[in-house]
Amino acid sequence: MIALPKQTEVLIVGAGPSGLMMAAQLLRHGVIPTIIDTRQGPTNQSKALAVQARSLEIYRQMGVVEQVLKEGKPAAGAMLHREGKVMATLPLQNAGTGQTPYPYVLMFPQSKNERVLLDYLTLNCCPVYWQTSLVTLKQTESGVEAELQTRDNTQMVNCGYVVGADGAHSVVRKQLGIPFNGDTYQHKFYLADIKINNSFTDDFVHLFLSNKGFAGFFLMPEESNFRVVGNLPAALDNDAEKKFDDVLPHLRAITALPLDVEKVNWFTIYKLHHRMAEKFSDGRCFLVGDAAHIHSPVGGQGMNTGLQDAYNLAWKLAGVVNKQFVPGILNSYAEERMPVARDLLNSTDKVFNMVTSQSLFSNFVKRFIVPPALKFFGKSDKMRAAFFKGVSQTGISYRNSTLNRQLGYQAIIQAGDRLPYLEIFDEKKQTKTDIHAWCSKPGFTLITIGIIQESYLFTLAKWITQKYNLTLNFFHLPPSDKNQHVLDRFEVRPGQRKALIIRPDMHIGYMNDIVDIEMMDAYLRDVVGFVV
Repeated sequence: MIALPKQTEVLIVGAGPSGLMMAAQLLRHGVIPTIIDTRQGPTNQSKALAVQARSLEIYRQMGVVEQVLKEGKPAAGAMLHREGKVMATLPLQNAGTGQTPYPYVLMFPQSKNERVLLDYLTLNCCPVYWQTSLVTLKQTESGVEAELQTRDNTQMVNCGYVVGADGAHSVVRKQLGIPFNGDTYQHKFYLADIKINNSFTDDFVHLFLSNKGFAGFFLMPEESNFRVVGNLPAALDNDAEKKFDDVLPHLRAITALPLDVEKVNWFTIYKLHHRMAEKFSDGRCFLVGDAAHIHSPVGGQGMNTGLQDAYNLAWKLAGVVNKQFVPGILNSYAEERMPVARDLLNSTDKVFNMVTSQSLFSNFVKRFIVPPALKFFGKSDKMRAAFFKGVSQTGISYRNSTLNRQLGYQAIIQAGDRLPYLEIFDEKKQTKTDIHAWCSKPGFTLITIGIIQESYLFTLAKWITQKYNLTLNFFHLPPSDKNQHVLDRFEVRPGQRKALIIRPDMHIGYMNDIVDIEMMDAYLRDVVGFVV
């Protein structure tokens, strides 16, 4: 076993998706963290399955998206069943066309996400210290003292910062004394990975609602394999030992299908919770993923939200560690991510309670309201696009963040929004690309749009080289027929221009109708907190 370091800039507790993404993003920004986990190693038993478009955009920025797409399977949409009949179909394949390079929901299990991220860490010489747990932590004025337990002994590690990515039972959160407010859903649920003979021949997620309960069949990348989630029958609630065969009769009753199960790869019984930490940070310690918030599996949001937490925090933390930013920027992590978690908790809780409830009102809604509503949604491209924007997490915005500066005309797209995905023609290289590709390198990206004299473009480049070399990338998009749609999207009228400064997480930080060095410098220095 590789010996633990006695000192580290960042200690990450937990090597699930959130912790691994945190480590990978820190590596992208020049910080080598120490990451530990109590488990013996990676596991194939994981609950999360859906990877949303926003997460795929992160994988693209990291250069690993092709591997994810190769091993995953896009879902065609959702199909709602009741009493053996298809009640409604909501097609989602390509619902996000024009919004993202990945206009679908990709089925790619959590375990495979972890493997992709572990491979990224390995290529960057960052090991995971398995069978290592956090015992205690103590914050000091200059850092954090962490007591770690390995297989062989106990060791003290001095840390600059600690990131708790250690799940719902987070030791980091408990050590910090941060309340985890919320509740546990009353009923128990089961989850199984199974292979079915003569199974569904399409790529839809199949949802079964009845007065007896509910069940969901989620396609997996492997042929005829499905992840099944359902409510545990009340008759089995007190049984100590349960197997998939015990719930199979109930599952057949709900689906009204024979379900010829060839193989059960994994089966577990669990309870679901909806909780959120009272705060996401305390001094030099931070919480991400399930350590900060847990909720129902509605919409496949959980793992993706944890990945976004890490994506948001990592570039800020790396900038502070590398002495590029003042430490105050770290306050924006909780400021930006807590409202997202709170909204997600509220929305998923309402939907999940309706799906699982067996009340007369809920059964009436599921039978007579939900199917026609889904049919109506399915027929409207505009509504499907709006639904996709929400479920894909591409619609998340930080407009109220203190890291924004919106100047000039209050456009439809504003500072705090995710940079929209737009295909562009690169006039310099004479090739087709897209605006996200311009933001693929670590650091901030300045994008100027419109007519700007060449001499001033050289002045901008000189300013960047002298004050923000390697931390601010620069691209210019002049007006042209091939790129008119970009100017239209940003509402740049003839004779006008616009300056955008894109954050490392591809959210717009600064937006102005004037391309002015002093104003941009003031934003980077006074708002972001660059040390120059």
